[in-house]
Amino acid sequence: MNPEMLWVFGLLALCVGCFVANRPRMDVVAVCAMLALVLSGTLSVGEALAGFSEPSVILIAAFFVIGEGLVRTGVAFRVGDWLVERAGSNETRLLVLLMLAVALLGSVMSSTGVVAIFIPVTLSIAARIGAEPRRLMMPLAFAALMSGMLTLVGTPPNLVVNAELNRVGEAGFGFFDFTPMGLVVLGMGVAYMLLVRNWLGGPASPQTQVRSRRRRLRELAEDYRLLGRTRRMMVASGSPMTGRTLGELQLRARYGANIIAIERIRQFGRTMLTTAANREIRAGDIILVDFGRGEDEIVRFADEMKLHDKAFRDDYFADLSRELGLAEVLIPPGSNLIGKSILELRMRTRRGINVMGLRRGGQSLVDRLLDEKLKMGDTLLVAGTWKSIRLLHTLAHDFLVLTLPAEIDEAAPAARKAPHALACLAITVALMISGAVPNVIAALLGCVLMGALRCIDMDSAYRSIHWQSLILIVGMLPFATALQKTGGIELLVGGMLSLTGEASPRMVMAALFALTAVVGLFVSNTATAVLMAPIGIGLAAQLGMSPYPFAMTVALAASAAFMTPVSSPVNTLVLGPGNYRFGDFVRVGVPFTALVMLVCIGLLPLLFPFQHGGG
Repeated sequence: MNPEMLWVFGLLALCVGCFVANRPRMDVVAVCAMLALVLSGTLSVGEALAGFSEPSVILIAAFFVIGEGLVRTGVAFRVGDWLVERAGSNETRLLVLLMLAVALLGSVMSSTGVVAIFIPVTLSIAARIGAEPRRLMMPLAFAALMSGMLTLVGTPPNLVVNAELNRVGEAGFGFFDFTPMGLVVLGMGVAYMLLVRNWLGGPASPQTQVRSRRRRLRELAEDYRLLGRTRRMMVASGSPMTGRTLGELQLRARYGANIIAIERIRQFGRTMLTTAANREIRAGDIILVDFGRGEDEIVRFADEMKLHDKAFRDDYFADLSRELGLAEVLIPPGSNLIGKSILELRMRTRRGINVMGLRRGGQSLVDRLLDEKLKMGDTLLVAGTWKSIRLLHTLAHDFLVLTLPAEIDEAAPAARKAPHALACLAITVALMISGAVPNVIAALLGCVLMGALRCIDMDSAYRSIHWQSLILIVGMLPFATALQKTGGIELLVGGMLSLTGEASPRMVMAALFALTAVVGLFVSNTATAVLMAPIGIGLAAQLGMSPYPFAMTVALAASAAFMTPVSSPVNTLVLGPGNYRFGDFVRVGVPFTALVMLVCIGLLPLLFPFQHGGG
């Protein structure tokens, strides 16, 4: 082992250690590693930056945008509504349809985004039929993971493995080359979850059924006891607020007063204005104020600011809903908001939304709300423009949207463009299947069509891209080149072959699957694919066999992140709503991972023969 190889392995071990500790962020680690490889002279600048010109990186970004188009036009939500209609009160039918719907959507859009969409839908149906959410949340996560096994674009690891095949001069996989294997795993997964669901909780009970329809703004406000602490107040002409902006007034810090909306009388009627730090208050404005510090503060605020109480009109919430939306969000594990108070969040400044209410353990907290430190599993009621409310879906690390009010359907940004979005998706997939143009060009064309047909705007398109994942891929791809140049790939491949000895190719595949799955316990599935794809393809070369079954093994094993709640973001998302413990995933996920491995080593050589020319 030469010094340069030792340096590359040491740097790689340091990166993996940082990934496990999650400090610093994975994309930062990847960029630092890329710089280290250049500064040490291991790679040239061109070799280190080659990932930025990698077509698979552009393809991943393009499908983030296409997936966002499906969300903005309501296609993804309509799948959820269809599920509600078809499932009825039958838990078995619900579980099957849920897993199939999630897998279908996840095959063409972000699996994390799909899970975020379906968690509130699943919770609503579970409450209506009296089922334990524990029995449905893990199947939801597993189906999202299996969706990555259905198409070439189902998950970034597939594209990473495909890019490695192209790098060594192979043709790569077709759009549906993953589908036969993926369908087998999905069918097995549905059957498996039907058999083991009793490990997760008891069956449906005859509890009082909760209506599955979406609640309206007023009902959400009542749930969080907003109506008892919210006031409509008119700003008198001599008020100290007149002529000053909300940012200057600092009302929340001084009085615990949160301005939610402003009614302003104009020439042709009343206008509902949203709040922003630069919004100036005028005499005669009627403000909707939420108080988080009790009755005494309300009295002091009204006296010092010279405000007059105004009664709520019957149509008030209907008028409010034209501009202002509410949403119920969950604080997931790992959120950056844990341990911070509502005042410290500064959500209006940073996200354009106001935190209105807090529920913990099923109870709404009212006293000293603003100073309460947030905990994992807390639910918040937030208010803002409908645009700001919809953007919460892009902040899945900090927020998991549980409930959106019925009024959001009336404020959908591109609801009437749903047929156009489906047509764009169909054209993109058709071009990729036909091979008329390269895959990346087909995906970019789909993005352009989405924009041209107003299914998505530029701001939403850029926000939808998970830049952290892309930078992680770009930063880690040079390791494959570095290991190749220093002889590291040959060393690793030789080590694996020495461990398997004279074993059959299927046993070598099993060892490769197991190693990839174990690495995936500690680092993201994308990073796992980046690290393991060269090893898998190198094994095939050493054995004198086709690279395709080995490359597919790496891709499928990277997606088989079923074993722990931290193996994949989708597992982490359902941890809170499903009220799971770490051991629940181990008990259910480890046997299923073993089953997937057995099926893969049994079927993959039939789909992709070991001899050359099988791809």
